Order: sequence, then structure tokens, then C-alpha cells
Amino acid sequence: MLALLFKKEEELRGAVALVFANKQDLPGALDDAAVTEALELHKIKNRQWAIFKASAIKGEGLFEGLDWHSFSSYGGEGDGR
Repeated sequence: MLALLFKKEEELRGAVALVFANKQDLPGALDDAAVTEALELHKIKNRQWAIFKASAIKGEGLFEGLDWHSFSSYGGEGDGR
């Protein structure tokens, strides 16, 4: 899914992928492995990506994800989760 988009779109060369797994405060929320599989993130090669568990209502995970994105987009290495 995202891998195909990154592969086809020249404008996205060098872009990092930040995925917020929202609604983590609800029962049945997907874990990292399920999100990775659903979005086929494992197919993304030669670029950084990360999943951050989030709860927008509680304000959890949002700043951490944005910090990672900022660091990764502007010269940092990130952790490539």
C-alpha cells in the first residue's frame, strides 16, 4: 500500500513515513505487527518509517511521533521501527 505509493511517486523520494496507530485506548486496538501487516510497511525499503501508538483524546503518542518525524526529516537517523 504505502510501499507502492513511495515507489511510484518521484516527489516522495527521501520522504519518511509516520503512521499514527490511533484509538489505542480502545479494546481491540491493533498492535504494531498488525498495523505493519495491514499497511504492508515491511515492503518499504530504503526509507525510514515508524509507527506510534496514539490516543488523540488522551493526547498520548502525538508529540513523540511528531518529534520523530521532525528529527528524521531533517538529518536525524530515527529508529526505523
